Amino acid sequence: MERAIQLSIEGVQSGRGGPFGSVIVRGGKIIAEGSNQVTSTNDPTAHAEVIAIRRACEKLGAFELKDCEIYTSCEPCPMCLGAIYWARLSRIYFASAAEDAAKAGFDDSFIYGELKQTFAERRIPTIQLMREEALAGFRAWADRPDKIPY
Repeated sequence: MERAIQLSIEGVQSGRGGPFGSVIVRGGKIIAEGSNQVTSTNDPTAHAEVIAIRRACEKLGAFELKDCEIYTSCEPCPMCLGAIYWARLSRIYFASAAEDAAKAGFDDSFIYGELKQTFAERRIPTIQLMREEALAGFRAWADRPDKIPY
């Protein structure tokens, strides 16, 4: 956790991004780390946790991190939490809380609220198109004998 916090401070001091740092650990050793790089890369998905997950997966040559844990300087946002679940990390450790981030101007409570809304009620119009045509992709996946399930 100390390294994750250090990364959050270094990221701010260097001007790379917001005050967030994350490390991924396997067997008690750090295998990947990341700090927020949203503003320096113009990438809204460049959160510390996502960067650390990408680096860990690349290093291990795998898309699952089942035997790894993540340490992050702040409670993960909805996007990062989703990425953590998709990567199948075994445990999440976090330091500051979402409320602390909100006080510093990083409030994602509205996203949690949006997820509870119907498509018609969301702030960003969400309209379904061509569902039947899109199902062809799922049929192709279901029929592929050599697919790698995830």
